[in-house]
Amino acid sequence: MTQPSSSRSGGVGGGRSRLRTSAICIAAGVCIAGSVPPWGWWPLAFIGFALVDRLIADTTPDLLGARRRFGRMWLVAAAWLLPAMLWMFDLTAPGYFIAGMLYSSYFGLAAALTPPTAIARRLVLPAAIAAAEAARWYWPFGGVPLANIALSQVATPLITPARLAGPLLVIVLVVVVGQVLASLAIRQAKPATIGSLVVLAVLLLAVVHPRAAVVSEVRAALVQGGGPVRTRASSFSEPVVLARHVEAAKAIDEPVDFILFPENVVNPGRYLSMSEARSVITEVASSHDAPVLAGWFHPLNDRYNVNYQTTVLPDGREIDRYDKVRTVPFGEFVPLRSLIEATGLSDLLPARDALPGNQPPVLDTPVGPVGVSISWEAFFERRARDSVANGAQLLTNPTNGSSFWLTQVHTQQVASNQLRAVENDRWLLMAAPTGLSAVIDADGRVLQRTDIGERRVLMANVEMRTGRTLASIVGPWPVLGYAAVALVAGLVWMYRLRARRELAPLPITSEELPHG
Repeated sequence: MTQPSSSRSGGVGGGRSRLRTSAICIAAGVCIAGSVPPWGWWPLAFIGFALVDRLIADTTPDLLGARRRFGRMWLVAAAWLLPAMLWMFDLTAPGYFIAGMLYSSYFGLAAALTPPTAIARRLVLPAAIAAAEAARWYWPFGGVPLANIALSQVATPLITPARLAGPLLVIVLVVVVGQVLASLAIRQAKPATIGSLVVLAVLLLAVVHPRAAVVSEVRAALVQGGGPVRTRASSFSEPVVLARHVEAAKAIDEPVDFILFPENVVNPGRYLSMSEARSVITEVASSHDAPVLAGWFHPLNDRYNVNYQTTVLPDGREIDRYDKVRTVPFGEFVPLRSLIEATGLSDLLPARDALPGNQPPVLDTPVGPVGVSISWEAFFERRARDSVANGAQLLTNPTNGSSFWLTQVHTQQVASNQLRAVENDRWLLMAAPTGLSAVIDADGRVLQRTDIGERRVLMANVEMRTGRTLASIVGPWPVLGYAAVALVAGLVWMYRLRARRELAPLPITSEELPHG
């Protein structure tokens, strides 16, 4: 068997080869990082995975090869995730490094389980990468789905297949396109053609997918009060934040069907009582003769806070409420709190956990059922899918990104909402107190968007829709099923290949990186 250059020799030559391989790994990771928001240079994702494909091809189908694949892909993922999740450093520096190292190992394992031989690699690698992404979206502590590969394609036609099987299918297609580029780079026309045809076929299926029916068109006002970012909540800010939004709402100078306030801009507490807060929201609804969908956040008791969205009518009645289900680890709840407190670091923790809700993510409103994903929930496709399954005709994402450093969370949240809109064939409204707020149509196009820190009201005619996409029905399961079958088949493939070599060693060609 022809050995790759990285395994042929030690000494100076071997050291140079390892440095060269490491540089390629880092370049691949930087390309993937650069493809996601806020940078959003989407072609870099294809280049990154073209390099990944060649890095995996340049190994052997034995245990030593698996270790090399793990190490190479771990380095690729670290070079991708650490820059693209830098926002987390300001929230929890230890958590940032631990998450980066742990999630990189997911992708290292995916590469280790991918056979390096041509046909098997092209079938298994897209599934393995999708499986690694899915794993980090859910574990540990509920997962961190930011900086994922699907976000790189929200401005390209590759977002459209999200209607068929959600963001995991988009990820599979990104890897396939990368493999097409890798095949073209080594002048292999047949696999490049097959890969291209697969992508085109999926795109065609997504285009002809039946669309949701338009029920009505309504006029919405999204209120962004403005103010400084990278701030932390305080009792002093309770009336100030609400006052900014009340003042901003005065710019609504025409009839509207409803008004959307962001997450937790209504903060009853030391300087603002519950009755005062209700009176303020009722006054906004009454003055514009329109219901207000407002975000509330306040202590429930010594142990819990509550974070919820309500529908308040002009006569002051609160007709519905949705409590946030998916809360932020180390931000809204502290995993393993008792163990951390035992170390004496309790002063660094939130004093209370947010009590998660258990109701469907839908608010009843006079214009129809409106889906709600509060803040962090926008990154989890199941929340919007549950909204549509419970009759939501429009999706909303009231959020509060004012405490986050940089613009990574804000821009990636807009991109996630673009995916949610396409997956469910619904319009989506995102409202934030300091930005970003956005109006997104059912094709994932951002029709309006605010800037960070500005005070602004977005006025938009939006469609209320009914009907479900395939993705909203089947969720991620088709792609996860493909991943499970492909990974098992890949393991069987490598086992049989090693068995044949042991019984009757034969020369087996291995695709290698071009050597200078």
